Amino acid sequence: MSKMRFFALQELSTRKPLKVVAPSNKLSDYYGSHVFDRKKMQEYLPKEAYKAVIEANEKGTPINREMADLIANGMKSWAKSLNVTHYTHWFQPLTDGTAEKHDGFIEFGEDGEVIERFSGKLLIQQEPDASSFPNGGIRNTFEARGYTAWDVSSPAFVVDTTLCIPTIFISYTGEALDYKTPLLKALGAVDKAATEVCQLFDKNITRVYTNLGWEQEYFLVDSSLYNARPDLCLTGRTLMGHSSAKDQQLEDHYFGSIPPRVTAFMKELEIECHKLGIPAKTRHNEVAPNQFELAPAFENCNLANDHNQLVMDLMKRIARKHHFNVLLHEKPYNGVNGSGKHNNWSLCTDTGINLFTPGKNPKGNMLFLTFLVNALMMVYKNQDLLRASIMSAGNSHRLGANEAPPAILSCFLGRELSATLDEIVRQVGNDKMTPEEKTTLKLGIGRIPEILLDTTDRNRTSPFAFTGNRFEFRAAGSSSNCAAAMIAINAAMANQLNEFRASVEKLMEDGVGKDEAIFRTLKETIIASEPIRFEGDGYSEEWKQEAARRGLTNICHVPQALMHYVDNQSKAVLIGERIFNEMELNCRLEVELEKYTMKVQIESRVLGDLAINHIVPIAVAYQNRLLENLRGLKEVFSAEEYEQMSVDRKDLIREISRRVTAIKILVREMTEARKVANRKENYKEKAFDYEEKVRPYLDSIRDHIDHLEMEVDDEIWPLPKYRELLFTK
Repeated sequence: MSKMRFFALQELSTRKPLKVVAPSNKLSDYYGSHVFDRKKMQEYLPKEAYKAVIEANEKGTPINREMADLIANGMKSWAKSLNVTHYTHWFQPLTDGTAEKHDGFIEFGEDGEVIERFSGKLLIQQEPDASSFPNGGIRNTFEARGYTAWDVSSPAFVVDTTLCIPTIFISYTGEALDYKTPLLKALGAVDKAATEVCQLFDKNITRVYTNLGWEQEYFLVDSSLYNARPDLCLTGRTLMGHSSAKDQQLEDHYFGSIPPRVTAFMKELEIECHKLGIPAKTRHNEVAPNQFELAPAFENCNLANDHNQLVMDLMKRIARKHHFNVLLHEKPYNGVNGSGKHNNWSLCTDTGINLFTPGKNPKGNMLFLTFLVNALMMVYKNQDLLRASIMSAGNSHRLGANEAPPAILSCFLGRELSATLDEIVRQVGNDKMTPEEKTTLKLGIGRIPEILLDTTDRNRTSPFAFTGNRFEFRAAGSSSNCAAAMIAINAAMANQLNEFRASVEKLMEDGVGKDEAIFRTLKETIIASEPIRFEGDGYSEEWKQEAARRGLTNICHVPQALMHYVDNQSKAVLIGERIFNEMELNCRLEVELEKYTMKVQIESRVLGDLAINHIVPIAVAYQNRLLENLRGLKEVFSAEEYEQMSVDRKDLIREISRRVTAIKILVREMTEARKVANRKENYKEKAFDYEEKVRPYLDSIRDHIDHLEMEVDDEIWPLPKYRELLFTK
């Protein structure tokens, strides 16, 4: 056994669960203790400063310099009570994580003495170096200026000894360079559009909020094994590895008892989440061995997204203390379930109504139907945009596999609710309609059938499923920023609601009554969106054929899927609803294509290195052992006995030779394909080349290596195997 693998496995025997102690037995004693929430603001801010923050949050009122200074001073006083020494503007650039530049409170006073100061100017805006963050050609590398600006709607928090202030991140010329800026615009757009539709039913509704509940799946791997796998360290996934004889076939890991070491990690993670006001609620074993899930309670979408980004960072830091590494890649292990991040999306009014929950009276039920049907139409018209929002190098391995929805977008409603929509189409305009008497929930409108509540199962193969009072977008990947999907969904919903309202108002202008105008428009929308509704098995070949007949797209080619960010429908949504300008949208596409190119480039380089410098020498060394063994057999046994005994060994030597030769040829060809792609100056052409001419080599090379793993003596195989990676506790 190689030294690296030997010491990694030996180190496992020393692992014991760390003792984790909560600050108090009572959760409420420390929940939100590290968040500058309203309770802390009331304690540390003057009344006028507190009022300024609340009005800025609720009404969008700007905060003047005087108030900003008061807020900053109060925030600093609170932070100092937690022994904070630095502050940072915490933002979400177009990378796979967050960014922060820490500054001390240190300044010089007029007399030259050192003082601790934090001004309103520093709170509201800062100027980090923007030159090295992805920008998609918005600016030249030598143009370094960028601005971060305080997001008042997301409270400041403390991590370790640093005060973190959530901010947006924009270029010197004002273009968005982050996820938060367009997310806030999309949330504003759907608020306005949804409120205007709601007021067709209830004038008391003046705001509509977007809620998000994310479910974060992840793998844990012991740090010693992780460090012995260069592919895991450098790419986040195993680029080689034969499947374990036992993995998830028995489904005995799902919801099973959580190993003590993992429980200790989860406990500390939850404590830190609760200190930061993150309502971590659910934890459990997922389907694959060493795969787990964390899910919080629902929150406002912007805050929920900030919390998810923070949780992914917390996971990584806390896991290291427990001698684990967190794998957030969508498919770290071949042949077992990958990890997603289900986005549970809902819309709620300032009057306390969930717009995806049937109401208690006819008006409430019509409101529910209106938003349900418009959500269906939104997905149907914007299927390519929604797919683009979750497509990546990592997620492309997962979509369509056994644990994830396919790349074909469809909506699941359940048999009864689907039948209700069909009945509306059949009965609107028919005065002889008789409601069925099956449930206690009725619309109370003679020409519209009853709605059946919570009488359907869930469909795990549906990318966009209605689950009672929300839609669950199951296609998002584990490592993704939720904002990407939420920008697309909320912008597209705003666009659809605006079109729905315009259609209703046009009919009203033509003399049609409001209720009748809503009925007619609903019927037209139900009919138009019918192709997106699917209740069956999304994995089946029959569905692929049926989806094609319905005109639904099925794009697994990553660059091709990403190109739909700039098709006419996506532009109508993202530019039409003023989420992006044309330059920003084109630049987003460039960033995504370049990220894809670089990730495949890194994977191909890592695999080439491991194949030639690790696997081939080990295979040749084992082959030499076999050759030496043959020579020994020939010396000891008769010619007849030798021939009988040597057949299997000779076949194995030939097999190893064939695979070693194939690996060398494929690595050489892959390297040349990469060089050709790298010479392409156009980022789109380069991405397409990497998808079509470089990426296929990864699977071909892997296939030969995985066979060698089963043929070469386990004693000398250099890398930890799947049975070791997946079953360490």
